[in-house]
Amino acid sequence: MSVTLLAGSATASVALATENPAAAPAATVAPTAPVENLIVGYKSSATEASSNTAAADDAAAKGKKAGKKAKFDRRLGTGAALVNLGGTVAPAAAADVMAQFRADPDVAYVEPDTRAYAQAVTPNDTEYAKQWDLFEATAGMNVPGAWDKTTGSGVTVAVIDTGYVAHSDVAPNVVSGYDFISTASEARDGNGRDANPADEGDWNATDGECGVGSKASTSSWHGTHVAGTIAAATNNSKGVAGIAYGAKIQPVRVLGKCGGSTSDIVDAITWASGGSVAGVPANATPAKVINMSLGGPGACGTSYQNAINSAVARGTTVVVAAGNSNANASGYSPASCNNVINVASTNRAGERSYYSNYGTIIDIAAPGGETRRATDTPGTVTTPENAILSTLNAGTTTPGAEIYKPYQGTSMAAPHIAGLAALLKSANTSLTPAQIETAIKANSRPLPGTCTGGCGAGLADAAATVAAVTSTPPTSGRENTTDYTIADNSTVESPITVTGVTGNAPATLKVGVNIVHTYIGDLKVDLIAPDGSVYTLHNRSGSGTDNINQVYTVNASSEVANGTWKLRVNDNAGGDTGKIDSWNLTF
Repeated sequence: MSVTLLAGSATASVALATENPAAAPAATVAPTAPVENLIVGYKSSATEASSNTAAADDAAAKGKKAGKKAKFDRRLGTGAALVNLGGTVAPAAAADVMAQFRADPDVAYVEPDTRAYAQAVTPNDTEYAKQWDLFEATAGMNVPGAWDKTTGSGVTVAVIDTGYVAHSDVAPNVVSGYDFISTASEARDGNGRDANPADEGDWNATDGECGVGSKASTSSWHGTHVAGTIAAATNNSKGVAGIAYGAKIQPVRVLGKCGGSTSDIVDAITWASGGSVAGVPANATPAKVINMSLGGPGACGTSYQNAINSAVARGTTVVVAAGNSNANASGYSPASCNNVINVASTNRAGERSYYSNYGTIIDIAAPGGETRRATDTPGTVTTPENAILSTLNAGTTTPGAEIYKPYQGTSMAAPHIAGLAALLKSANTSLTPAQIETAIKANSRPLPGTCTGGCGAGLADAAATVAAVTSTPPTSGRENTTDYTIADNSTVESPITVTGVTGNAPATLKVGVNIVHTYIGDLKVDLIAPDGSVYTLHNRSGSGTDNINQVYTVNASSEVANGTWKLRVNDNAGGDTGKIDSWNLTF
C-alpha cells in the first residue's frame, strides 16, 4: 500500500509609605477576588511604622472590629506591614478590614495582596499577523492564551513525512531523525535507509509516473511546512511562530518519489516512539507526540494498528490527518485506525474545509485553511490569506532558497493538534495519550460554522485545554482502562469510583468513551450514576460503523459526584463483538 501527503512581562508595583500622601490611588484599591493578605503602609510618624509589636496589636484590633482574626505577618522591604486575614476571605470581608485601616489617620494606604502572572507577549515574528489560525477569535485555535503556561519545552514531536529541508526558522528546534525510505530510487539519495532525513524532493517529472492517473508535480517540501506549524522558532524577529515553539522536531522521512510504503511507515512509527527496528540504531530522543499528515484509501490494516498500539503503549500520542477527499474518513488509513487523534480541517470561517474528510471517527477539528473557495477552479490559488502559512522551500525539484508559503489540507490541521498535544505534555508530564485526547476533545468549542458529516468534538481550543490540565488533576483515578469484552446479546459494565469531589456533579459532566466494536448499531451505551440513574449516551445508531471514540456531555447536576459510576454497554444483536477499551469522567 502506498500513502501520500495530505496538504493541499508580568509586573507588580509597590507604593512607599509617605508622611503626607496625596489622595493615594492605592487607598482606593478594592478587592475583586478572594484575599488572604493585606499590605498596610503606615505614615512614618506612626509607631506601627517601625514597631512590629505595635503593628501586630493594631492588626488584631482592626480585625476584631471587622469580625476577622487579622494578624501581623512580616515587614516588607518597603517598610509596609503584611497583614494576614486568617485564611482566604471573600472580597467583601476583606473590604471591611481595609475600611478599618483606611479610617485610621496613621495609615497611608492599604491594599489587597494581589497576584501577578506571566503575560504572553505577541510574538515579534514578521509573518505572525498572517497566522489567523493561531489567534483569530472566529476560527483560530486560541494558541496565544496557552503560551502563558507552556511552550512545549521538554517534548519531542516526530514528523513522519517527506523529511526536512533546511530552514533557519525551524533549524533551532530540530533534533536527529532518520530516513526510513528503503528503496533508493524513491529516496533519491543514492541509498536506502540512513540517518539523514533530508528531504530530497518528491517531484514527479511526467504524468503516469506514479501509477495510472497520477500527474506530474513539483516538490512539496511538505514535512518542512508541517514542522514549522508545530515548532517554528518564535520571537526571533523573522517568519512565523510555532504552536509549541519550545518543543523539538524529529524529522522522520517516509515519503519520497511516489509517496511511501506501509512497511516503511510502520517501522517509522515504531522507531519514533522508542521501539526497536532491526538494522536501525536506537532513537536517542524518542518522541512523545507523532504527527502523520499522510494517508491513503482503505480501512486501517493490522500492520498500522499494531504499530500505533505499541507507540501509544510507550506513552506517545499519535495524531493523524483525516484526509482530503471530502469523504467519510472511515475509508482511509491511518485515519481509520484506533488509538489515534483523527483531525478534520476547518476554514477561516470555522466551517469544514470543502476538501476535508468527515464522519463519526473524526475526533477533533483544527484550522487547515483554504487556498481557494470550493467553487473556484481546481488548482488555482485565489484566497492564499485564508490558508495556513508556514516554512517551505522555493525549489521546484531539488532544494532551493527557504521561503514561507500558505498551504491547505488536513495535513495542515493535524500539526495544530500535534502542537497542542506537545503543549499539554509539557505542561503536565503525567498525562497519558488517552488523557491528552480526552482533554483536547472535552475543552473544544463548537464550530462557528457548519460541518456536514461530522467533525468530532468541535474546534480545538489551546488555551482552554492547557488551562484544564494545569488547574485540575488529570483524569487518572477517574478513568478505567481495563478491557471489558462485549459479547453478542450481552450487557457489560465498567466502573469508576469517584472520591474527593465536593457536592454534585456538574451540568456539563464530560464522559469520554472508547469502545472497539465492528457494528455500533448493535449497541446501547448508558452512564449509570451512583444512585442508579441512567443517562443514555448512544442508542443503537451508526449502523455498521466501527467503534465509538467520543466525548459526551451529560447534565448530571442532580447527582452526587462521589460514588461508583458505571458505563453500561448492551449488545442487542449477533454477529459482531468488541470491548470497552477505556472510559473516563471529567468533572
